[in-house]
Amino acid sequence: MEQPVVVHFSPHPDDELLGAPGALFALRDAGWRVVNVACSLGRPEERERRRAELEEACRRASFELRLETAGPRSVLAELQPRLVVAPSPHDRHPLHEEVGRQALAAVARAGAPGRVWLWGLWGELALPSLALELTGDRLDEIELALEAHAGELARSDLRRLVRSRADLNGVVGAERIFGFGSGGLPFRAAELLTELALVATRWRLCEPRVLPQGEVNLDSTPGETDLTEWLAEPSVTARFGARHN
Repeated sequence: MEQPVVVHFSPHPDDELLGAPGALFALRDAGWRVVNVACSLGRPEERERRRAELEEACRRASFELRLETAGPRSVLAELQPRLVVAPSPHDRHPLHEEVGRQALAAVARAGAPGRVWLWGLWGELALPSLALELTGDRLDEIELALEAHAGELARSDLRRLVRSRADLNGVVGAERIFGFGSGGLPFRAAELLTELALVATRWRLCEPRVLPQGEVNLDSTPGETDLTEWLAEPSVTARFGARHN
């Protein structure tokens, strides 16, 4: 049986371990080929360092690393992935949003793959529909790989972000996915994603679901909510700017 491929479009070095690391690690453990496409290497004066850190982080995570300059369309045509993982086009950081929009546009043009998982980092993920369990062992594994980005951790301890976000999602995840007043998730810590299905050129939000540790699949059901126009709308950042240089 041919090994399934997941392509992750990473705006910056370290986003492969900040965006949806739980999903990527779970897919890796399930036998998927995880290809992390580095869409940038940061500021020019930092690129040599950040490339070396990224290579080590991907080695620790057992991700295949691609330094891509040709764009997502060529990546999809070459690798024919069954799943694309990318930042939300409403993630507040301009490059995150650009990468997310380019990834969605490339998938829509190609008509495949039929599933995309979106993550949020700088902006709250508006419409999460999938919760994945993050165990203590998984968080330790993510942190070990993240520590390869030593220069970035010296600037800001992103390990705290990974763990605190996982705990927060474990508390609010059920109500954000299933509706206010819903019971809690069946695990303590979680990663939240927006699961999209491409249906006849339209992006449909998949029905809410939960994946405990060790279970990862694309057995989702497209819902009735059509997000196509919303995904293409100008973001808050596009409308009002970002405190970023």
